[in-house]
Amino acid sequence: MDILFESGQREMAASEILQLRRESTDQIIAPYTVELIDGVTAQQETIDEFLQTYAKGWTLERMPAVDLIILRIGSWELLYNEEIPDGVAVSEAVELAKALSTDESPQFVNGLLGRLQQLKPTLLA
Repeated sequence: MDILFESGQREMAASEILQLRRESTDQIIAPYTVELIDGVTAQQETIDEFLQTYAKGWTLERMPAVDLIILRIGSWELLYNEEIPDGVAVSEAVELAKALSTDESPQFVNGLLGRLQQLKPTLLA
């Protein structure tokens, strides 16, 4: 999550941030982290369209940056990663929101991802 967040804040591609981390730290980057970053980046336009469409009363610009990244990650896992059960994708996103965002964020994330989960068959048809 922090690589995607930093990418948005620094207005750099997530792949560039990932490369900088590899070159300047001894941080071990898990293969799933790379898969997640690549997946979210590749599907971001479509994910953002879904989030914009189904976030009642919220524009992407109005969402806290942390919430938007959590929603993008949760949406990618929910819609595009068949290895992650839908309920787990939603639950993990809600837990991230509890740990990293506002008191209202977990309910917002749960509601929006829950809506996408309900619509998943039609969204990807």
